[in-house]
Parts: sequence; C-alpha cells; structure tokens
Amino acid sequence: MKHCIQRRTLLGASLALAAPAAAHAQGNAPWPTKPVRIIVPFPPGGLVDTLARSVSQSLATRLGQPCVVDNRAGAGGNIGADLVAKAAPDGYTLLASSMGPLAVNQFIYAAMPYDTNAAFAPITLLAATPKVVCVANARPWQNLGALVAAAKEQPGQLTAGSAGSGSSLHLALELFKDATGTEIQHVPYRGAAPAITDLIAGNIDMIIDNVPNILGHIRGNAVRPLAVATEQRLPQLPDVPTTAEAGVSGFIFGTSFGMAAPAGTPPAIIAAVADAVAAALRDPAIGGRLVEQGTILGGQGPHAFAALIENEKKTLEPVIKRAGIRAE
Repeated sequence: MKHCIQRRTLLGASLALAAPAAAHAQGNAPWPTKPVRIIVPFPPGGLVDTLARSVSQSLATRLGQPCVVDNRAGAGGNIGADLVAKAAPDGYTLLASSMGPLAVNQFIYAAMPYDTNAAFAPITLLAATPKVVCVANARPWQNLGALVAAAKEQPGQLTAGSAGSGSSLHLALELFKDATGTEIQHVPYRGAAPAITDLIAGNIDMIIDNVPNILGHIRGNAVRPLAVATEQRLPQLPDVPTTAEAGVSGFIFGTSFGMAAPAGTPPAIIAAVADAVAAALRDPAIGGRLVEQGTILGGQGPHAFAALIENEKKTLEPVIKRAGIRAE
C-alpha cells in the first residue's frame, strides 16, 4: 500500500505579496496595537521554535508591534495549543506548531483539551522538513536495499530510534514498515537528540529523522544516510538517493510546521499574518538560512495550509490506529 504525503503543489506555490497590518473585521479598528504572542508548544531549540524565532522579528517589523515567542511545552504540544485554542480570537495570540497539535494528536491521546477540528484557523505553512533514513556507521548496510533485506531476514530484531511515541519520527517508521513489509523494533526517546546520540554510538540500528536535525552528523560522517523520503534528491544531500531510487516505492514523508490562530479570528488578520510570514521567508537572510539547513519553505497562505492539515489527518489516522500508537 502506498503511503505518500504529497506536498509538491503546496510547497511549489508562489508566495503572496506581503501586506502591512490589517484592520479588524468589526469596526475597522487597527490591528495590532499591542504585542503579538506566538505560542510554541514545544521546548526552546527545536525546529518549530527555530522557525518561529526566525520569522518573529520580520513579523514585528512589518506589523509594527513586538512579536514575542512563548514556549509552553507539554503533552505532545497539547498544553500550548490549548492556550491558543481558548484565547480570544483577536490576533494577539498565535500558534506556531508541528502537525501534532493541529492534526494527529487527536488520534494518539485518549482525551484532548480542545476540539482539533474546530479550535483553529490555519494561517500558513512555515516550512516542511523532509525525512532521511540513516543507519549507524557500525552497521554493514551500505544502501537501503541491504537494510530492508536485513530487516526481513531478522523480523523485529532491528531497532529504530524516534523522538517519542507518536512523534513524526515514529510515524515515519510505521510508514516505512508498511511500505517495505518489514517489522522493526521502535525505540522511543525523549527527543531526537538522544536518539541520534545512541545511533552514533551504535546502540540502535537506524533512524528516520528530519534532515535539519541530522544534517550536521551526516556531513561529519557520524552516521550513514541511505535515502531521502522525497520525490527528488535534495540539494543539501545530492549524493543520497530518494527512497524510490533506492528501491522502496510509496514512502514519501516529511514534517510540516505552520501557524494558526484561534477559530473566529478575522480573515483580514489571518491574511496579514500570512502575508508577513511569506515576506519573511522570501528574505534571503531568513529563508536562505533555513533552506541551507534542509527545510522546504512554506508561505502559501491559509487555504493551502488548511488542505495540508486535512491531508495529514487522512493519511496518518489509519497508520496510527493500525500500529496502535498511544501517548505514553
């Protein structure tokens, strides 16, 4: 069965021209007139935190008010997302998040503090990060075919690290297992960093990680990349084949990060933030640096981001249910 999350049309769309601050839908009151808070529902230093901080200064310049990044981590992002879901829909509290709180956590957590399908107004995709299959240097597999063959010869014996149960790395592993007909033991960690550390040490066999997380280790020859889960080769890893080139069809997967507002936020405010984000990503000092790190830039606006969220739900819900993934 094929498991592809197609983002080509979204990521290839042209960016809208940026616009200055919006006016409220009611009464045309100016917005913003005070600082805007961007909630990141994960700890500092992660990819979504980096993205939010990368665009926040540009947003502040364009909107004419400070944009403050506020990390509120916990429960797979649900704690911070809940703050936004229950905030006033006035444009002063925004969410910058991965797809967990916006799409898939509802399928993993027994109880959610908010209604995922009604709590948010999508603003725009910030960026997507493709996945790369890597193995420990201590292992003999020099290509993806050899890894798959070993997994089939030793069902359930190979180990793959992730950033935790239900994380995008875990979901990538389940998709990979489905695409290859293999059984690989999942080893959850408290974040991607300790999983990578154990991979480098040879304590686990493999990982399917976001390119920006592990690119430095690949370039430093600390781990061995076998394939990228993309339709085309990545300019950051030109010598690494795609999964299809390496003999695995139907495994195209990446992690998306975007911004949302509380449901009911005036469309003019949504549009203003989306346009300001697009302008920030077009800035070579911001977008260029992110691309160098292995991200694919977003900025296509609310309709494209809403479609991406819905696609993520439809694609990952059956995978989560089939694998029996539940929050720890």
